[in-house]
Amino acid sequence: KAQRLHAPGRSPCHLVTLCASSLWQHSPVVQLNIGGQLFSTTLSTLRRCPDSKLADMFAGPPKLRADADGRFFLDRDGRHFGPILEFLRTGRLPTEHVREVYAEAVFYGIAPLVKQLEDSPQLFGETVARRQFLARVPNYAENLELIVRIARAEAMAARHSSVVVCVLRTEEDVSRYKDAVNSLDAAKESAVRFGPWKAAPTVSDLLDCIKMDIEAKGYRISFKPHSAEKGFSFKSYDFFYKIIFTWW
Repeated sequence: KAQRLHAPGRSPCHLVTLCASSLWQHSPVVQLNIGGQLFSTTLSTLRRCPDSKLADMFAGPPKLRADADGRFFLDRDGRHFGPILEFLRTGRLPTEHVREVYAEAVFYGIAPLVKQLEDSPQLFGETVARRQFLARVPNYAENLELIVRIARAEAMAARHSSVVVCVLRTEEDVSRYKDAVNSLDAAKESAVRFGPWKAAPTVSDLLDCIKMDIEAKGYRISFKPHSAEKGFSFKSYDFFYKIIFTWW
């Protein structure tokens, strides 16, 4: 075997993979290197959810390369793989870093864990309530990207930059305030429109979501009502808001 493994023409990676495969055939214990984090487990644990991507990785011939020490290697963040192994071993759910573990569970296709985490208090409000609401706000994600681009473009040699948003809750708002939107002052070219949407949350709820999601990208922002030009006949603060980015 040693002669075959060191035969001319065999690459080091190929040899290590052969070694790992050979060890796997003779032992149910599997050594894993997940992004530099080391784990020891059994094939039965890895295959506990037979329809998962993780089980498929270890069904039949090995589908993963091995590291220099013969451990099966997967180029993922291994910091949250431990709770996934714990769930497969005992059915115990994680109590910390739930969102991060959830993302890894989705990647590995551990459907029972994904479902139970989605039902947990930490994720239920986000996935069932907030995300379902935002899915009904047209172009929400695209508008967030646009807001950030405008703010960054206006940040040259300044401590703050601002972006005007127009929030129209209903179709009636769109009809009533169409002229107002078109009459917005010189800032109108940077106005980003949200709505209308068919869901219970209010304008204030949407503004909270915008703040939450932009700050999750690492920015510091605040809101204030935006007043249009003098003599404007509508209550502009009902639908115009200014997002202020603070850079330093």
